[in-house]
Amino acid sequence: MDIGKTKSVKSLKIGTRGSQLALLQSRWVKAKIERKYPNARVELVTIRTTGDTILDSPLSKVGGKGLFVKEIEEALLNGRIDLAVHSMKDVPAELPEGLSLSIFPEREDPRDAFVSTRCRRFNSLPQGARVGTSSLRRTAQLLNARPDLDVISLRGNVDTRLRKLADGEFQAIILATAGLKRFGLADRISQVFSTDLMLPAIGQGALGLELRAHDTKTIGFLNFLNHEPTRITVEAERAFLKELQGGCQVPIAAFARLNGRRLRLEGMVAELDGSRLLRDQLTGDKDDAKGLGINLARNLLGAGADKILAEIYGTDP
Repeated sequence: MDIGKTKSVKSLKIGTRGSQLALLQSRWVKAKIERKYPNARVELVTIRTTGDTILDSPLSKVGGKGLFVKEIEEALLNGRIDLAVHSMKDVPAELPEGLSLSIFPEREDPRDAFVSTRCRRFNSLPQGARVGTSSLRRTAQLLNARPDLDVISLRGNVDTRLRKLADGEFQAIILATAGLKRFGLADRISQVFSTDLMLPAIGQGALGLELRAHDTKTIGFLNFLNHEPTRITVEAERAFLKELQGGCQVPIAAFARLNGRRLRLEGMVAELDGSRLLRDQLTGDKDDAKGLGINLARNLLGAGADKILAEIYGTDP
């Protein structure tokens, strides 16, 4: 059935954050839908989220989960929009009742990028170098590898961060490779971090389309965008996050790779200062992606991740 010939879904409203990257990603999805269904009318609805309004504090100090998705999900639930396009690294492990992450386009490079105007490689940074990042996950792994670094919170859009680097506020900054590639700024990358050194955020580089769970017609129409390997790997990573009861602003990382039917998942939990970093991996069948994530999380919890997370959250393990 063609979306362009179906009155009930002839018009689709996509909810998106107003950031440059979010709009770029949502326009990409819009163009894909319109190319597939030339008669469809697709509109972008920009929604300001809590995370977008708080720019002068590190996100880790703001607290709460879903800082970049809550208001968008509310618009989805009340029918103001028909679907939402998210960067999966921003989406909490638990979804509101009635919503479903149903479509996962093919993932971009999930690794982190080292960007510097002075050093070509991370290991060539001088002692005590100032490095900017907005992520506790990156901070913990940077300090685990180089305790001498002065890692400083850096927020703002990609242009703002690159400008601060150019102005000499930092000797290097860490950004997502996927975002730089989507902006056509891959040439600014000095080094792409190996996942052995810097394990990515859960879902980094992947987009997810969130819809109302009962809206099976729209889910079916958009299924052409779904990339099965991306769905499987992100599912494993998010199961790991959910079992740890972690949020987006905690030093937790996971990355899954699919090779045929074999799915390998690496996971990490770290102290905020990087002084202790627990890391493990498991391999299993692709049909048991969630189980793999759960089991890996339990392995790390048993190895002491429960105590690390309890200290971060201020609770008893």
